Amino acid sequence: MNSKIIHNIRKNIIAGLLFLLPIAITYLVLEFLFRTIDSIIQPVIEPIFNQIRPGLGRRIPPGVGIAILAILIYFAGLLGSNMLGRWIGKRIHALFLKMPLVGLIYSTVKQLIGSFSGEGATGFKRVVMIEYPKENCWAIGFLTNIFNDESNIPMATIYLPTSPAPNTGWVLFVPIYDVYDTNLNIQEALRIIVSGGTVKPNIIKKQPISEANINELKRLF
Repeated sequence: MNSKIIHNIRKNIIAGLLFLLPIAITYLVLEFLFRTIDSIIQPVIEPIFNQIRPGLGRRIPPGVGIAILAILIYFAGLLGSNMLGRWIGKRIHALFLKMPLVGLIYSTVKQLIGSFSGEGATGFKRVVMIEYPKENCWAIGFLTNIFNDESNIPMATIYLPTSPAPNTGWVLFVPIYDVYDTNLNIQEALRIIVSGGTVKPNIIKKQPISEANINELKRLF
């Protein structure tokens, strides 16, 4: 067979795989999440459903568990947006924190979620760029704190997330003068990281952090 034909066949197969694999993986992940969530919620709501409609002799339709979960999440958000909901939330928060082991896991997860939302004292305040792992190779990170070292040099604490799972990464201590501020917000940076760089803004602007910027940033922490 002609080598050019073989090359074209191979090229088309690779292109087909690159096109179909993301779709297949997305489908499998969504199916897994759908089945997992539905299997957890179905046994809880099925007895209630059968009491309302006795004698049906069949399970409730698949997907109802997902719909009920979405409704619960919505009403939880609605409840948390008023004074009574916030009061209840604070009591639940305090209760979890008092539990051995549970409190440690809960507080860690809550702080991590708060960081990615950019809210609260522990939230990521700025998206920055540093030359990592070598010169002229730029990485996106989140500025989490500023402190002075033993020589009184301002140092930046940078959380450098991994792609496509930003909940894992490295913590770096970098001289603040080697850190570049950017025009990206937290959500834009997360989209870039989660997508492996396939999602990007039109332009990323970066500029060195000046003395005035340092004083401004210190007030955030």
